[in-house]
Amino acid sequence: MEKDKKNLTLRIFETLENFGLWILKKIHLKKLADLYKDHIEGLRYLICGGLSTVVNIVAYILGSYLIFTGIVDEQLKVNVSEIFAFLAALIFAYWVNKTIVFDSKCENFKALIKEITSFTACRIFTEIISIAMMNFAVYANINDIVMKVLANIVVIILNFILSKLIIFKKEKEE
Repeated sequence: MEKDKKNLTLRIFETLENFGLWILKKIHLKKLADLYKDHIEGLRYLICGGLSTVVNIVAYILGSYLIFTGIVDEQLKVNVSEIFAFLAALIFAYWVNKTIVFDSKCENFKALIKEITSFTACRIFTEIISIAMMNFAVYANINDIVMKVLANIVVIILNFILSKLIIFKKEKEE
């Protein structure tokens, strides 16, 4: 069942991707389309990272301004909202990174658990950095939404490096 969903997710993304590349060619931007194809993994990561960022920011806003409005202490509300946003984005990011960006195939349940565990551990590491940045925003009286966007930029870069080097690394074939 998971394989069917994975294939469907990738097929849908590739259909949209091919439509975008077709449009670029039709408006005489073939070189841009070729550049995309040459750097497809990194650009797919940026697209999916951007979508994960949107999920994270929307979940943060929902948490901070709707769900956790009863929390009076601003720092506690920011932290709870940040954790809520992290969990929503974690689930979404794992799904799109596994199925679209890295097209990861786990040969057994043990490999899947290892992949999920390493993904989660790396995301917790970068989330700690994000929480530190958000707490700095409260301390320095910086707008939390502005800092949330900046924190997500830092997190996207770190997550790509960790995903490429640790989580979804391809075994070298000899």
